[in-house]
Amino acid sequence: MRRKQFLILWCLAHFFLISVVCWRDTLSVIGRGYTFLPGFVGTYSRSAESTLSVLLGERLSSSNPLRQLVSVYTYTSGIDAGYGFFAPNVPENYKLVFEIHYPDGRVEYELPRVSSTAAGLRLSTLIDNIGGTPYDELREVMVKMMAYSVWQEHSEATLIRAVLGLVLLPTPNEFQRGIRESYQFTYAYDFRFPGASAGTKQP
Repeated sequence: MRRKQFLILWCLAHFFLISVVCWRDTLSVIGRGYTFLPGFVGTYSRSAESTLSVLLGERLSSSNPLRQLVSVYTYTSGIDAGYGFFAPNVPENYKLVFEIHYPDGRVEYELPRVSSTAAGLRLSTLIDNIGGTPYDELREVMVKMMAYSVWQEHSEATLIRAVLGLVLLPTPNEFQRGIRESYQFTYAYDFRFPGASAGTKQP
């Protein structure tokens, strides 16, 4: 009997977390103005999203055991992503450009290259994950690995600067007014190969 009660409670908790994450993500889209809903709706949506974040323990300290428990469970069960059921939302993404410097002063620009459409989709996801990484050291290592592959094709280069920028997409209302995507600089890293990188890092 206790086992049955435990399973019922576990199922209720599981679907409760799914519901909270679903509504939080959906309200986030509305609150950020990515829909045609009136502006005042966005204000209430942001307030409701904040309340749901509290239920997920996201306002607690990162060392708090409850927050860690909820985070581990939502990540391992897949609840943390894929439950924001709002089709009109197109997420922001990142763009990575390599600035290649040669000994004679020449500078060339190159984008990451792929061999297939499937690889392009994976690369796009990877760059978005790099841009969203909250740890600067980890982000720099991942960018350096990509810069190294570029240097292998341009081994005569003296320096490769990797510039990571955020692609800012217009809201539906802005798009109707003719506003198109823009770019916001986020990070730049300078690398020299072979040997240690000479990091000129700009936040």
